[in-house]
Amino acid sequence: MKNSRALVMLTIAVLAGLAAVSFASRWLLQTSSGAVTPVAVASGDISLGQPLNPNLIRMVSWPSASVPPGAFADGKALDGRVLLTSLAPGEPVLESKLAPQGTKGGLSAVIGAGHRAITVRVNDVVGVAGFALPGNYVDVIVNTQEAGKADAQQSISKIVLEKILVLAVAQQVSRDDTAPKVVNAVTLEVTPEQAEKLDLARSVGTLSLVLRNQVDKQTASTEGATKLSLLDMPASAPAPEPVQTVRTHYVARSAPKRNCIGVLSGVTGSVECF
Repeated sequence: MKNSRALVMLTIAVLAGLAAVSFASRWLLQTSSGAVTPVAVASGDISLGQPLNPNLIRMVSWPSASVPPGAFADGKALDGRVLLTSLAPGEPVLESKLAPQGTKGGLSAVIGAGHRAITVRVNDVVGVAGFALPGNYVDVIVNTQEAGKADAQQSISKIVLEKILVLAVAQQVSRDDTAPKVVNAVTLEVTPEQAEKLDLARSVGTLSLVLRNQVDKQTASTEGATKLSLLDMPASAPAPEPVQTVRTHYVARSAPKRNCIGVLSGVTGSVECF
């Protein structure tokens, strides 16, 4: 009984080994027999938004069994196409990394459908000390006078936009360089509604950018920071409404006219009125 079971296990092991050898031999045969496909790759570093031309593309022989989906076997088909992302030397050019046919080069090629690009002026502090780079996400804070407050000292800082993509810093759109750069302008990708909100925010106050984690999608619900909340002071009670005084005018009435006569009784006298 034991010998039969051992024989069965040995047979299974031999068959599994033969199958593995067969697959390995077939793969080696394909690669060694020249089963390759021409694939267009980047000849050097290519920035996003840049139109492709024959000088930026070279053809390489790629194993047919591992050609990436969307690769190009003809470099001429890429002439004039615009990249949506940066490419490193030797990286295959894929259809998913290209803007639609007919797209012109430049920043407009990398703006998402239904979005707009708006540029805001920043400094080394507002621009997160130069760490807000293309491809990063930021929140936008506005500092302005609190609504309904006549006192100019009653200001408020509030996050008005969240998870906004940085398209470019100054005129740079490359996302490969991670070194901080202090610039005077940052271009952000926003929806039309966000563009209106951002334009109003910069007209009524000062803007600041807050760098956030690229994979953080949570929305922060805040009430904004005021001078009272900053100093942890209780809000002042509303002033009581003034009491309206009702003035009543009294008209003086003259006493009714009375007739009086003198009365003499013995040695005493009196006055009687009626």
